[in-house]
Amino acid sequence: MNILIKNGRVIDPSSSFDQVCDVLIKDSIVVQVGSRSLNSAQDFKADLVVDASQCIVSPGLVDLTARLREPGYEHEGMLESELKASVAGGVTTLVCPPDTDPILDEPGLVDMLKFRAGKTNLAKVHPLGALTKGLKGEALTEMFELFQAGCIGFGQAESSICNTQVLQRAMQYAATYGFCVWLRPQDFFLGQGVAASGALATRLGLSGVSVAAETIALNTIFALMRGTGVKVHLCRISSAAGVNLIRAAKEEGLPVTCDVSINSLHLIDQDIGYFDSRARLTPPLRQQNDRTALQRALMEGVIDVLVSDHNPVEGDLKALPFAQAEPGATGVELLLSLALKWGGEQKLSMLDTLRVVTQNPAKILNAVKHTASSDEMTAPKEISHISEGLGEIKLGCVADLCVFDPKATWMVHPDKLKSQGKFTPFAFDMGGTAMPGLVMHTILNGELVYSHAEN
Repeated sequence: MNILIKNGRVIDPSSSFDQVCDVLIKDSIVVQVGSRSLNSAQDFKADLVVDASQCIVSPGLVDLTARLREPGYEHEGMLESELKASVAGGVTTLVCPPDTDPILDEPGLVDMLKFRAGKTNLAKVHPLGALTKGLKGEALTEMFELFQAGCIGFGQAESSICNTQVLQRAMQYAATYGFCVWLRPQDFFLGQGVAASGALATRLGLSGVSVAAETIALNTIFALMRGTGVKVHLCRISSAAGVNLIRAAKEEGLPVTCDVSINSLHLIDQDIGYFDSRARLTPPLRQQNDRTALQRALMEGVIDVLVSDHNPVEGDLKALPFAQAEPGATGVELLLSLALKWGGEQKLSMLDTLRVVTQNPAKILNAVKHTASSDEMTAPKEISHISEGLGEIKLGCVADLCVFDPKATWMVHPDKLKSQGKFTPFAFDMGGTAMPGLVMHTILNGELVYSHAEN
């Protein structure tokens, strides 16, 4: 299909391009952006014309943490429903953690997930493989075989590794092949609570998770990184103290990147209200000073990426008392709007705002290409070509684009969300405010996969 996107404000953070112009897509490839064009743009005839007047045309969003609930949790979400939610939010590429059922610790399971996701033609799914078998923190998985099957990294999801020798060996294995280890820093023994330690948790009688749970884990990870040289991506940082440790690690030169969730970036423990389980999240919501530090760190680049931490949960599991309720919230449809909200509050340019959901997460995935290129004979094709057009609008690359109206607003009414999960602390009835930015069109592989007018 040939698509003409006309009169849109095209913003590409990877090249700092910001201009009102047309974009031509021919046979899934970007062949013209404004005055720049390829020879293949000659004799172009559009099959579809998208009027993007007053809208922004950006690279498709890249979400580094989104649970699709399949296989194993189809009652909470299915690939098709969650990928429809993804493209409704302008997300064209996402990473899913390995804590499915069964755990993604065997190549066959990874093959099945990628095959089923690919059949939907809705968004590009890149799975993380389990770092240890069954996520039990004991025996290591065959990471190289999982990489060949299509895993872009290896992690433990929410499961901590208590035995630091096992973690060290996992890092050594990963470093041997240049793999990246994805870890959420939380000490197993100190991280058993349901709310952030503090006055609110004490008043409500909820078991607390202290900041030390994060900082102890971070110090351990950094110490092992120095000895192994492994690359680490830290998932969903939640505290000001954690930010300070990461800043020091980066200044030291350790190969570390990190992200923060939309929940921790915008909410605090007070948003739990009167035991509202929609605010039962992992990591738990912390205090105002932590939120301020996270917002500043994302602006300064200490935190690299903003993620949705999409985790759909069924109604029965959220209807339980706060401490027993399953943690998690739907978020992939809110990622763009909450990035814009943060950017507006910090008075950032649209280029810098979009960078944390396009260029920066793309850089982390693009690093996988270099790993793949070191072993061309055994690297899966979809990994060795992961960087073509990812997080950018580039001539000659595949067109994955998001067209959104930055001036439009919308309210989060759970029943109108595409996700099978309907629980979010940003819901209208929780006091949620109007969300900035409305996705009008999403294009994946040069095909229109979502249009607001049709939904």
